[in-house]
Amino acid sequence: MSMDARFEDGGDRPLNLGALDAADLAILSALAQDAVFPITEMRWQPQQRRLGLLINRLRREDSVRTGGPERVQSLLVIDNVLRLSSQGVDRSDTDTILSLLSIAFEPGADGAGHVLLTLAGDGALRAGVEALEVSLKDVTRPYLAPSGKIPKHPD
Repeated sequence: MSMDARFEDGGDRPLNLGALDAADLAILSALAQDAVFPITEMRWQPQQRRLGLLINRLRREDSVRTGGPERVQSLLVIDNVLRLSSQGVDRSDTDTILSLLSIAFEPGADGAGHVLLTLAGDGALRAGVEALEVSLKDVTRPYLAPSGKIPKHPD
């Protein structure tokens, strides 16, 4: 008999997860919530139909934090991207630091739709996709969060 994975099973191992449907994407969204990234670490590659972000993800899966909250750099990649639009984001301001609140899928016809990245401060990125395919992969070792705090959200 197989068992479902548990949150605690992640431990110190780096994440490498994919999402092919809205339920999978909800898990990636929870893991990426409160990630921060400089706008310069966002790349849209139209020829490869890929949007990639190098994010500094808050490690919520490590329940035994010894020195305070940890972050880890992760690649968030959206494939099959046909177009990209933004709202409330000045892509020419290279000093901008963005904070990711959630990732959602707005389905369209025949598996197509939009991946919506909601950002703090009323910003958003909207990737029109031919099919939902998103991955989240840790690429560095965890490090102590410079702020030493876990972000709080109003109820």
